[in-house]
Amino acid sequence: MRWYWGSIIRSGMAVVVLAGLYISYSQIPWTTVRSTVTEQRTYSWSSSDGQNTIMPLNVTLELLAGTLPPIQKYLTVGLSSVKRKKESYLMDTLHSIFLHSSKEELSEMVVVVLLADFDQAWVNVTRQKIASLFDTYLKQGQLLVIHAPQDLYPPLTGLKRNFNDPPDRVTFRSKQNVDYSFLVHFSGNLSQYFIMVEDDVTCAKGFLSAIRKHVLKMGSARWTTLEFSKLGYIGKLYHSEDLPQLARFLFLFYQEMPCDFLLSHFRTLLMQDKVIRRRPSLFQHMGMFSSFQGTHNHLKDDDFAEEPADNPSALILTNMKSFEKNDPECAYNQGSEFFWGLSPSKGDYFMVVFDEPVLLSRISIVTGSEQKDILFSAVVEVGYALQNSKTPTASSCSDFHSLGSFHAGQFEMRDIDHTVKSPASCLKIEVTQKQIDWVRISNIRVWESNMAIK
Repeated sequence: MRWYWGSIIRSGMAVVVLAGLYISYSQIPWTTVRSTVTEQRTYSWSSSDGQNTIMPLNVTLELLAGTLPPIQKYLTVGLSSVKRKKESYLMDTLHSIFLHSSKEELSEMVVVVLLADFDQAWVNVTRQKIASLFDTYLKQGQLLVIHAPQDLYPPLTGLKRNFNDPPDRVTFRSKQNVDYSFLVHFSGNLSQYFIMVEDDVTCAKGFLSAIRKHVLKMGSARWTTLEFSKLGYIGKLYHSEDLPQLARFLFLFYQEMPCDFLLSHFRTLLMQDKVIRRRPSLFQHMGMFSSFQGTHNHLKDDDFAEEPADNPSALILTNMKSFEKNDPECAYNQGSEFFWGLSPSKGDYFMVVFDEPVLLSRISIVTGSEQKDILFSAVVEVGYALQNSKTPTASSCSDFHSLGSFHAGQFEMRDIDHTVKSPASCLKIEVTQKQIDWVRISNIRVWESNMAIK
């Protein structure tokens, strides 16, 4: 009953807020304006093709560099950047995005950079630097640089001091909300999905493919936001069809609270109660100094993996006794958790039984922490036959092939598909010698082969 009334209340809130948005903006015409390119390669852009006329935001942004892609892409990566008092990380962020993406992934992606500082000299210098370093991506429609004139912004001083923030902090976070509102607004029709990042992040290799797999895994389940980082507003994915509402939501409530708070409220107002976050994270915060006053910033996502594994759905089995809540599944879910078991004996096993047979390309297994609780003696095998697939047990898997032994508590093997051509039904770690020390299996990571299964 609590859930029922809670749902009604949240539905009512959503109706009230969205209705307010509609009333506030429904009288503003939704237009598409593309003026002729000037000698400075800037032109106006109001991001709509007329198909989505709900609560239009009547702003016109400048495209400083890049060529609009002729067709809609799969993913837009959007980030906003301002002049920093200390180190700048924008170029490093762009290098990470492009270098960690394959040619095929780049063909389905467009990166939008909003230069959101009011210092026009900084904007011009930064645009020129981007044009010099990333000219190829600009010409191919894979990178766009935009700017919002200062006269488009609402008042940024004398605002409400919610959370008892000092006035300069209120101005900074309020402007940041408007920055992201404009960025989201511009990106509305560029792709099927939009992901928000910051200008001081590094990306996991193949992050677009990992995002696509996670979206497909969601199937027909309804969602507003999928998260690919646990930090702030880094790695938040949206349907592009929701961007018009998000842009107006950020603009309307720009002075109320920080952007990450507003994004959480937007998600709940659109009836997604729980956070849906993929592990491991695909984006890591790398900046050492904040864009606000240059203060030192220690934020790190301990769930980040530079080369995220596929880890297809599987059942985890073991006869090792776990300690407290350090269950076997913890070693496979790619989070910060781990399996912690009592002293193993010879013949003890830890097995991953895949829901569907998998052609493997790489396996990585890490045990121990700070030279403690290492699995010293064990072999890794893959099995190709599986009986009773609906309710598998350790004895269900057979026809094993040995891949190798542990070294210093770790196992790593690449290019497995070059020698093992058949899909594996299970992966087994078998202890070959009794040990006194307990065992911590920190993570088991599995990568699927891109080679066609013959």
